[in-house]
Amino acid sequence: MAELTIVIDELMQSSGVGFGTSGARGKVEDMTDKVCYVYTLAFIQHLTQIKELSVGSNIAIAGDYRPSTKRIMNAVAAAISDAGFKVINCGTIASPTVAAFGIANHIPSIMVTGSHIPDDRNGIKFNKADGEILKEDETGIRNQQVTLTDKLFDNAGHFITAHEAPQTDPRAYESYLRRYLDFFPTNCLNGMNIGLYEHSTVLREAMYDILIGLGAKVTKLGFSNIFIPVDTEAVREEDIRLARQWSKEHQLDALVSADGDGDRPLISDEHGEWMRGDIVGILAADYLHADIIATPVSCNSAVEKSQHFTQVLRTRIGSPYVIAAMQSAMAKSSDQTIVGYEANGGFLTQTVINTDGRQLSPLPTRDAILPIIAILAASRAQECAISSLQAELPARYTYSDRLKEFPTEISQAKLAPFTIRDQQQALEQVNIFLGDGFTPAVGIDNTDGVRIILENDEVIHIRPSGNAPELRCYTESDSMASAQNLNKVAMERIKSWRE
Repeated sequence: MAELTIVIDELMQSSGVGFGTSGARGKVEDMTDKVCYVYTLAFIQHLTQIKELSVGSNIAIAGDYRPSTKRIMNAVAAAISDAGFKVINCGTIASPTVAAFGIANHIPSIMVTGSHIPDDRNGIKFNKADGEILKEDETGIRNQQVTLTDKLFDNAGHFITAHEAPQTDPRAYESYLRRYLDFFPTNCLNGMNIGLYEHSTVLREAMYDILIGLGAKVTKLGFSNIFIPVDTEAVREEDIRLARQWSKEHQLDALVSADGDGDRPLISDEHGEWMRGDIVGILAADYLHADIIATPVSCNSAVEKSQHFTQVLRTRIGSPYVIAAMQSAMAKSSDQTIVGYEANGGFLTQTVINTDGRQLSPLPTRDAILPIIAILAASRAQECAISSLQAELPARYTYSDRLKEFPTEISQAKLAPFTIRDQQQALEQVNIFLGDGFTPAVGIDNTDGVRIILENDEVIHIRPSGNAPELRCYTESDSMASAQNLNKVAMERIKSWRE
C-alpha cells in the first residue's frame, strides 16, 4: 500500500480551493472528496499540534442546503473518524448554531457552507473549541502535511468506498433555540406581525421557532427547495421588490431572513425596506447596552457619531479581524460589554450579556438571530416602528455594489497606485481616477482596500472580496439618494478597469 504526502499550501494552488473567511472555499467540482478530506485532516493536525485536541475527542459537523453539502459532510466525517475522533452530526443547521454547540461543549466544530455565494461553489468553515479559527490558525493549517494511502480515492478524487456521516443529533438545534428563548423576555414580541422570508436559508426553521416562541405572529414566505444565493450586502432586486410587496400585502411590522448558512441577517422595516447590516449592528448593540464595539472600516460611521458607545474599534474586513479586536479589548477591559458586527449584519459577542437578570453566553462568531430579535424587541418595548429606531441615529447612509467575475489580482493591480506610502501622491492618483463629478479626495485609509474620504465628508471604499472573484464598492453620504448616486458614478469608473 503506497502513501502520498500532501502539503496544504501546495494543495491550495493545485486544486483551486483556497482560504476565504475562516475556512476553505472553492468550486464544487474542485472540492472533491479527497480535497475536503485532506483539509479536514490538516485542521485536526493543527489543533493537535497546538494542544487543543486529543485523540478520541468529539468534533461537531453541520451543513447548509446546497446540493453538494451532504457529499462534503460525508468526506469531513470520514476524515474525523479516520483520524481517531468521534463525529457529532448536528445536521442541517446554521453556522452559529453548530459553533455555539461546539463552544458550549468545548469541542471543535466544522460547518460545510459556501455562505451567500452561488451553489456552484461551497466551503468548509472551521471552528476551534472557543470559536472561529483566526489568521494564525489559517497559517498553521496551510503549513500542514497530510499523508494518505492510495486505497482511499480514485484518480478523480472520489472515495473508492462510499462513506456516510452518522445520524443527526438534535442537541445543537435545541440548545440554540433555548439560548434565545431563555434570554429574551417572555412574549417580548407579542402582538408583532412578522414575515419570514424562508428561501433556502438553513436558519429558516430555527428562526420560525424562536419568533413563535417569543410571541410573534409569523407568516412564512418564499420557501425554496432550490438554493438561492442571498447576499445581505448586495440584496437582489427581486428580493427588494418582494419585501415591499409582502409587507404591504400582509401588513407586516418587519420581514426577516438570513443568508444561506444563517450567520448574516436580513431585516426590513414596516415598509419592506431592507436595513443595512451596519445599521442593524448599531441598533442591536444599543439594545444590548454594549460598551465597546469592534467593526470593520467599511461600516457606517453613525456608530461613532451616535456617541452611544464607550469605544469603537475599526478593523480590516472579515470576522477573524473583528474577533481579534474584541479579544484585545477584553484583555484590557474585561468588565465591559464587548460586541462586534460586520457590514453584512453578522453580530458577534465576546463577553456575557446581562439584561434584567438574564445572561447570554458569548458567541464570538457571526450570528443572525441575535440582532434580528434585538431590533424587534426594541421596537416592541419602545412601542415604535422599526423605521423610527433607524431615524434616531445620525443621518449617515451607506450603499454597496459589486463587480462580479473580476479577478482579485487585477483588482489589486488597479488599486496599487492608491496605496503608495506617499499619501499626497496617492491622493493625486485617486483624484485622477475619480475625475469630474466628485469633490476632491482629502484622505485615504488603507486598513483594508482603499477607503477614500472626500472633501464633503462622503466616502468611497473600494475593496476586492476576500472569498470570491469580486470587486466591492461601498459608499457613505448624508442621504441614501446621495450614497446610491455616489456608488453609481464610482462603479462606472471601476467598470472601466475591465477595458
